[in-house]
Amino acid sequence: MKYLLAAIAFAATATSAMAQMNPVGLWRNVDDKTGEAKAEIRIAESGGALAGHIEKSLKKDGKPVCDECTDDRKGQPIAGLEIIRGGRKAEGKEVWEGGRILDPENGKEYRASFTPIDGGKKLEVRGYLGPFWRTQVWNRIQ
Repeated sequence: MKYLLAAIAFAATATSAMAQMNPVGLWRNVDDKTGEAKAEIRIAESGGALAGHIEKSLKKDGKPVCDECTDDRKGQPIAGLEIIRGGRKAEGKEVWEGGRILDPENGKEYRASFTPIDGGKKLEVRGYLGPFWRTQVWNRIQ
């Protein structure tokens, strides 16, 4: 009986840890130039595809709406703005690819990939423009 309980506890812990090895959750992104926290982003998964919204802007001098956006998000409030669209788990890899990410500061949208790292405590977010890319590391809040 003691071994059975230990096995159940181990399985529950392993399942909990594995659940964290995906982009779903609440993340804080940090400006790679200044080190200043910029926003809290909530990523959810629906039908296998990712969607991410700014839950809270942390920039002191941030704009209240996305003036720079050129699509359906133009003029939308930054809080609640959908900045991640799409992205599905790549077969056999711990990376979600094929999505798009919006930079609300300049209104540009980039191809994106999302890779949980450091046991799921961090998320490597890579935006691509042609053959070039930029990577940010976001920290998990939840």
